[in-house]
Amino acid sequence: MFKSIPCKKQVYLSGWGRYASALCYLFRPERVREVAEVLQHGGMSSYLPRGLGRAYGDAALNSEQGVLLMERLDRYLAFDTETGLLRCEGGVALADIIATFLPRGWFLPVTPGTKFCTVGACVACDVHGKNHHHDGSLGNFVRSLTLLLPGGETVCCSRKQNSELFYATVGGMGLTGIILEVELQLRPVETAWIVVDYVRTRDLDDTLNTFHERDADYLYSVAWLDCVAQGRGFGRGVLMFGRHAGAGELPNAQRQNPFGIPRKRDKKLPLDVPEFVLNPLSLRVFNNLYYATHPARDSVLVDYNTYFYPLDSILQWNRAYGKRGFVQWQCVLPYENGVKSLEDILRTAQQRRAYPFLSVLKRMGESSGGMLSFPMPGYTIALDFSVRRGLFEVLDELDSIVLGAGGRLYLAKDARMSAETFHATYPLLPRWREVKAQVDPNGLLQSDLARRLRLVEVSK
Repeated sequence: MFKSIPCKKQVYLSGWGRYASALCYLFRPERVREVAEVLQHGGMSSYLPRGLGRAYGDAALNSEQGVLLMERLDRYLAFDTETGLLRCEGGVALADIIATFLPRGWFLPVTPGTKFCTVGACVACDVHGKNHHHDGSLGNFVRSLTLLLPGGETVCCSRKQNSELFYATVGGMGLTGIILEVELQLRPVETAWIVVDYVRTRDLDDTLNTFHERDADYLYSVAWLDCVAQGRGFGRGVLMFGRHAGAGELPNAQRQNPFGIPRKRDKKLPLDVPEFVLNPLSLRVFNNLYYATHPARDSVLVDYNTYFYPLDSILQWNRAYGKRGFVQWQCVLPYENGVKSLEDILRTAQQRRAYPFLSVLKRMGESSGGMLSFPMPGYTIALDFSVRRGLFEVLDELDSIVLGAGGRLYLAKDARMSAETFHATYPLLPRWREVKAQVDPNGLLQSDLARRLRLVEVSK
């Protein structure tokens, strides 16, 4: 019976950016049958599955309604040691997959910038990584999904079976069904190390030209941008091109344990950074220091944690932006007119004195086909802004540039985009709505993001 899953008192939840927050009723199922019992007998008018809470905005919030904490549905169900095909429950964390299978020679095919998220949430956001220009997003490596539909039915879907439901779920923000199981193709690797080439660029043209000239030769590529620099240094950056190291490339001492990496003590931000520390002058000093200490270097051996997850070693790093939190604004701009649009975004932010404290640029390849998936061929830039007065008006201006360029914003990072902008930039929304109406006619699966962006038509 339902009493086996007690409802906790209302708890404040927030996105990772700590800007969006909501009072929610929490449920913590430990078995699939308990998930079904909550949906049928939990007493809420809507529910939302939530992983480890790393979505930046309101994608994992459901104000005054039910939130299913999925992290205890974290069992491995099957693994093919020959092919690397993994079947697991949706609550398995990426960190656990790495810890379990990297020593066996398998790594994630695509990873976002944190390993502290569940595989189900990653499918729901169709996450991308530094290899999107080469491999696309995670959805390309999902072989099948098992969903619990709002009506209680368990359904399997893939590119060949219930394909419309599959493509509505990959990138569907957890709104088409509870992702119970994921069949995921892992990547074979020989070591836990990445060979990295660092390239320091002079300006924005040099940054983009270097991407186009070199990233076809590397599995991974990413750039840090100095968004404070002006004049001749406008758009300068540090590019990091990487590939998995072969066993023969390791020093002799490491070849005996190619999957071992140095253990580092995690740091922790115990308090919010005071807002007066976050100012253009301190940012300029930091950017100049970062740029100066990252000269061009080739064939540097870096462990996977340092390359993929530099911020994971700082627990509660989201407190670095002050008590009001931060928003990460991430867009993708099609290559056609993408250079001009990118320049317009950076110059507008500078002119409005909205300086991002972290700026990351990547190139993207083809879409996975997910109806609400973010990636498309083009440039993607992610900018972290501390929340302060006047910021959202600036971001509205940046949204307009993206809209004019034919781009879009990333739902997993968004906390404030307008419904009008969303509807104008996700052309497959009507198709997604049709699938949503079929599998969830009563709108049982909802979120604050879904209501804000009007993903589902609300009857008047």
